[in-house]
Amino acid sequence: MASNAGQDSSTQNNEFAKLSWRERIAYGAGDFAQNLIFGTIGSMLLFYLTTVYGISAAAGATVFLVVRWINVFWDPWVGAYVDRSAVTKVGKYRPFLLKFGVPLTILSALLFLPIQAVRGNVIYAFVAYMLTAMVYSLVNIPYGALNASLTRDNQEVSTLSTVRMTEANIGNLLVYTFLPLFVQIASPDKQLKDIGLFGIKLHLGNYSSPHAGGAYFLVMSIYMVIGFCMLLFTYFGVKERVLPTEQETDSVKYSDLWTELKNNKPLQVLGLFFLVGFTFMFFGNTVWPFYTQYNIGHPEWMASINLIGSIPGIFLVFLWPIVRKKIGKKGFFYLFLVLFIIGTLIIWAWSLPQFKNQTTLGYIGRFLQQWGLTAATGYMWSMVPEVVSYGEYKSKKRVAGIINAIMGLFFKIGLALGGIIPGYINAYFKFNGAAATQPHAALMGIQWSMVWLPIIMAVVAIIIMSRYPLTDARVDEINKAIVADKKNA
Repeated sequence: MASNAGQDSSTQNNEFAKLSWRERIAYGAGDFAQNLIFGTIGSMLLFYLTTVYGISAAAGATVFLVVRWINVFWDPWVGAYVDRSAVTKVGKYRPFLLKFGVPLTILSALLFLPIQAVRGNVIYAFVAYMLTAMVYSLVNIPYGALNASLTRDNQEVSTLSTVRMTEANIGNLLVYTFLPLFVQIASPDKQLKDIGLFGIKLHLGNYSSPHAGGAYFLVMSIYMVIGFCMLLFTYFGVKERVLPTEQETDSVKYSDLWTELKNNKPLQVLGLFFLVGFTFMFFGNTVWPFYTQYNIGHPEWMASINLIGSIPGIFLVFLWPIVRKKIGKKGFFYLFLVLFIIGTLIIWAWSLPQFKNQTTLGYIGRFLQQWGLTAATGYMWSMVPEVVSYGEYKSKKRVAGIINAIMGLFFKIGLALGGIIPGYINAYFKFNGAAATQPHAALMGIQWSMVWLPIIMAVVAIIIMSRYPLTDARVDEINKAIVADKKNA
């Protein structure tokens, strides 16, 4: 196979390889990196645009709408482009991390450029976000495909997913817990405030002020550089073993995307689960700063409460394979989605007037909410390689890039809906980013985005997962059949 020249053949042919801990950690560093780079955008950009940057809630939501629908058409092209790319001496997917990591780092920081000449300029916000999102796809889709190229061993994939999600959630800790705190520390108009953790008091500025632009740019730039370093760790730390042949690569067509969508039932079910799961995930990520700022009235507590909420995604991830073994794949998702619903209801109770000053409710609610959310939306990534193998088994083509583009497509639509709908809800209920307090209607709009709509979508996600057809035993049969067919070819 000429296309695989330059790789060690014994390593390449061991498609059921056991991965070293270094390789597992190196792969997970890519998730850490992408959460630092793009998670900051998903969590803070709408808040930044409608408060610091100074555009209306409707304009901010429209920017998200247009850019993310561009991604709907862009990502399938990227997936096919990745699958059609030749296998190089360093692999098929790794080169994309290096080639597009630098522009992604720069563009992400420029989204928060603190120059008065562009402040409030919707065109600048749109172009900067569009370019960032398009380049992100050229990193994210190959990175996702890389997962399925490391090994076919189902247990190894499960362990790899546990490690990568631990690192991803460490990235989430830096984004959702410390990012708002760091921005407040760097913002102007500082006041000494209790952050709600062990009586610690810090001088925090007003990060919703028009003068806080420099603070956002400083913190974001540091995060972007760290993220790029983690991408380099992934690039140098992993090996690709499960790769398509030159003939398979040459046979890839853009229309394969529709063929996979039509014929791959596990892909259809998991894709819908991705769509719904990431929609309510990004609802919470987008609205959380608004919720703590206006519905609770204690933005200084956000970092400490998020810190408690980050514990399950970092320190309890080791329980995922144990829980899955005990109650199965579907039972795993049912359990953690119910935990998410319970935690979200406690977060709602926290906003009631008599409980707003009770940080304990915030801690308990966020802990349960994030435990359910990180488990459900994290572990589903472990199922993508088995969907890739099922597609290879049915179509005799290994189109990992296209399938990850499809998953990325559902992910991006969920990301879009999770950012767009809360923005339009804010606009409908007359949210005013320039006002220190909000009318009752605006607070109800934020509550619907933070509590009730995510709960409804979590129930829908449970129903969707009940239709997933692949068992672990069936996945093992499929992978062994593929390898046997290759040997007999």
